[in-house]
Amino acid sequence: MDPAAPVCHVSHFEADAFARWSGARLPTEAEWETACVASAPAASAPAVRPFQMLSCLWQWTASAYLAYPGFRPFPGAVGEYNGKFMMDQMVLRGGSFATPRGHLRPTYRNFFPAATRWQFSGIRLAEDA
Repeated sequence: MDPAAPVCHVSHFEADAFARWSGARLPTEAEWETACVASAPAASAPAVRPFQMLSCLWQWTASAYLAYPGFRPFPGAVGEYNGKFMMDQMVLRGGSFATPRGHLRPTYRNFFPAATRWQFSGIRLAEDA
């Protein structure tokens, strides 16, 4: 086992427990996205996506899968047909080496139940400043 390798195939519960044990926490979606954009190269640098944020492992966040604040559906839009299945869905951000390239962007939201050990899901820690 490589102790420097990222931990993968962990549930949200396990990721959160490890973060707390480490004296840290899981980042919110907004914090994760801000860190991902901040780690991108300057405008004058070549357009290279931040490798660790977008292509190693999906990363659990502390955010439940909900609509963004202020979101309103278009008038006449059909409501969420599977809303009853959206309970206990937590957001994963990033992507993995198995993620289609078109999904590797800072704004892509993935979600799974908190107990799921989704393939290639890992941990990114956050700390309060």
